[in-house]
Amino acid sequence: MPEARALPAASPTHAPGRTRGLLDTSVVLDIERIDPDQLPAEPAISAITLAELAAGPQASDDPDERARRQERLQRVEATFDPLPFGTNAARAYGRIYAAVAAAGRKARGRRAVDLLIAAVALAEGLPLYTRNPDDFAALEDIIEVVALDIDP
Repeated sequence: MPEARALPAASPTHAPGRTRGLLDTSVVLDIERIDPDQLPAEPAISAITLAELAAGPQASDDPDERARRQERLQRVEATFDPLPFGTNAARAYGRIYAAVAAAGRKARGRRAVDLLIAAVALAEGLPLYTRNPDDFAALEDIIEVVALDIDP
């Protein structure tokens, strides 16, 4: 198993003009492959992302993959104090859901988890950093979605 790079610490050189930001699960999964300069100086995650990562080891039958996922979960737990999905996020989810539905997009199923993360970003007034900006289409007028690239 290759040595994992440490998760990002706060740094004033990251993402000029953006001090805080919410990382969605896709960013956390690929964090070792993302240029730290693309990330906010103060990265945060939601409890929803932590839940997705906690499910990860259970979703694999391969013992090596399960161990890698468990290690990632433990690193994330040691690095971040997740933002909760509380009352304000629950209220914000209504706006998120309405925007997606108005655009004719499905807001249920697998997409619902992404939209719950977006609701946390909206409730906290944070830009949402993602590797999958299409998952958040139709939300550009409600939250700032920052698309990240993977280093070659």
